[in-house]
Amino acid sequence: MKRILLLIAYIVSLLSINASPLVWFDGKSPITFSLPKKVEPVVKVALEMWKDDMFQVTGMTPVMSSHPTIKVVRGKGAADGFRIYTKGNQIVIEGNNGRGMAYGLLELSRMAGVSPWIWWGDVVPEKRDRLVIDTGFETEQHPSVEYRGIFLNDEDWSLRPWSCSNFEPTTDGTIGVQTYKKIFQLLLRLRANAVWPAMHEGTTAFFKIPGAKEMADSCGIVIGTSHCEPLLRNNVGEWNVEERGAFNYRTNREAVQQYWIERLQEVKTSKDNMFTIGMRGIHDSSMEGYQTEQEKFDGLQQVINDQMELLRKYIGDPSKQMLVFVPYKEVLQLYEKGLQVPDHVTLMWCDDNYGYLTRLPDAQEQQRSGGSGAYYHLSYWGRPHDYLWLTTTQPGLIYNEMRQAYDHHVRKLWIANVHDPKVAGYDLELFLDMAWNIDCVDGERINDHYQAWLCRQFGEEVGERLFPVMHEFYRLCGIRRPEFMGWTQVELDKKKYHRGLSSVTDVPLTPQEAAARIDEFEHIKTVVYDCRNDIRQELRDAYFAAIEYPVYATEAMNRKILGDSINSHQAYEEIQSLTKQYNELRGGKWLGLMDAAPRKLPVFEDVHGHLTGKPENIITSFNANDYTEVSEGSQIIQMLGQSMNSLALPKDGKVSYRFKVESEGEYTVRIALIPTQPIGRNGDLRFSVCIDGESPIVYSLKEPFRSEEWKQNVLRAQALRNFDIRLSAGNHIITIQALDDHIVLDQIILKQGILK
Repeated sequence: MKRILLLIAYIVSLLSINASPLVWFDGKSPITFSLPKKVEPVVKVALEMWKDDMFQVTGMTPVMSSHPTIKVVRGKGAADGFRIYTKGNQIVIEGNNGRGMAYGLLELSRMAGVSPWIWWGDVVPEKRDRLVIDTGFETEQHPSVEYRGIFLNDEDWSLRPWSCSNFEPTTDGTIGVQTYKKIFQLLLRLRANAVWPAMHEGTTAFFKIPGAKEMADSCGIVIGTSHCEPLLRNNVGEWNVEERGAFNYRTNREAVQQYWIERLQEVKTSKDNMFTIGMRGIHDSSMEGYQTEQEKFDGLQQVINDQMELLRKYIGDPSKQMLVFVPYKEVLQLYEKGLQVPDHVTLMWCDDNYGYLTRLPDAQEQQRSGGSGAYYHLSYWGRPHDYLWLTTTQPGLIYNEMRQAYDHHVRKLWIANVHDPKVAGYDLELFLDMAWNIDCVDGERINDHYQAWLCRQFGEEVGERLFPVMHEFYRLCGIRRPEFMGWTQVELDKKKYHRGLSSVTDVPLTPQEAAARIDEFEHIKTVVYDCRNDIRQELRDAYFAAIEYPVYATEAMNRKILGDSINSHQAYEEIQSLTKQYNELRGGKWLGLMDAAPRKLPVFEDVHGHLTGKPENIITSFNANDYTEVSEGSQIIQMLGQSMNSLALPKDGKVSYRFKVESEGEYTVRIALIPTQPIGRNGDLRFSVCIDGESPIVYSLKEPFRSEEWKQNVLRAQALRNFDIRLSAGNHIITIQALDDHIVLDQIILKQGILK
């Protein structure tokens, strides 16, 4: 028996060694393919994209054949899912629906070395004279989240000027149908399926753009609208007060209903629609005509009830539609007051505009048939300060918040707010990767995910060299985003501040801290510059847009604010020059896309700050991952916090750290945490601290939304709690316990005396 088993093992080994891979491009003949006789339009769109990809990779356009190398067939299983496997001398793509077939084709593009950013990022694929796949290869994929997409918001300084002045010139602020097509194609490559279109004042409403909805339908993209745009209506661009009267449901109910009915009649034959229900003011303000909370509650309940009847009459059974209710701002208070939202409606939970989720469904809400969604910001216009220039949200924050959302059964709809998909780059791809496959990364593999992205974009050697400095770039931007470097705020009292904007004046850093920060950015810049010489020539523009521009411009912004007046002015001029270079990439392809001063805020002016910080003689400090002991269920979150290794504690979880002081005296301990938000209804965010087994001290991180302390927390990306204690010389142990969910520890600092 032993000999037989050994012989079988030997034969299997021989077969494995001698098995030849399946060659799907041999360098001589074009790739051949076949499709089912009838396919959805999205398959045809993806097919053309795939054929173009293959032409760029192989130099030959694939051709239809009755004896194909690539065979696309209809599969069975979860919507949008696909399976790729080898069978004989063919690669078979089974798509469970039209989008599944499309994703499968574009997965084959990825396997041939084509980046999803081939057009938007100018990531030109490498030419290949041979494409092979392992015999027996198989991958089966399906989405973790049903609807996955973006909200094109705050488009005024990037997407809109680029589209209407360059890509599709118009005179009326239209983001054209071909622009939307390119956006839809990018989303197909990123395995997304939903868009909330741009809707600011000055932007042509999506449904007023001829062919836009038809283009979305052909690309398999579901169109929805934001929290303040009921029933697919863009109020800013479509509600005319002179023609229709006030947008007031209390006094002008018939006109408002007619306005909604017109859109419902327009889209009733469309295949995919996402209807936001509820009502706010014309543009992100409270409902008109209702004063007290009870009046607002009663009015909103009537709106929802009436909308259900309108949907039933003009579209069909509301329970069979994709309906979304967004409890945002004051609407959250009305919802928690007892608002009756039909069970089949998806509840969409929001972050605080800075990437920290503010509410997730409780156990009862998780049982709703409509499920839950999440609306997440990767850019923002508003108080305390915009971040509409660069996308620098730490990947670890995206992971931690969206994993929390998924674990709370937020699995129906994920929407990321982006001012421009090109600038959103890696952060957007991470968000959509997780929406597609929630287990594609975990807290201790975020570094690997980002490094793999860099290697895919720019080659293995360059990606590996870039990773350490880009990791440091995210750390420094986590301490202070480039847009926040002026220590200024927006939407202040206009009687006191011009345009409601504070000016760049005092910066609370010491000269030593400022110099160290400038030096750290200078080192990153040097490595990024050196790597440029080792990438393919055709990737230089892609490299500049995704790596050089954000690094060089951020370095210059820090030098402008923190340096002396001469260097500051030079840095300002460098930012202008870099931005001009960005807009001239690819022969002017991106002209108008990059603006170095969105909204012309003071931080972007030719100014520098006055350093006012005083040195602190810190005894010791340690990062959250330098623990002595930690509870089961805790998780290190890479690329999050100033430590870049923050520690997420489960409720009741504990972590302990040992430290030593040389002399007896009065000390101050600072606990630095990620400024997360309570995620339960009327929840809190408490943790306790005890030293050497003494009675624990309980703290709460909960801050009123838009309070001054909350503003400082999101600007510095840390919530701080200090306490004083007398310590004897020698060894000590500090223990921190999470008393609520969503506690994420970043750093601990010990100082003799008072810590500012």
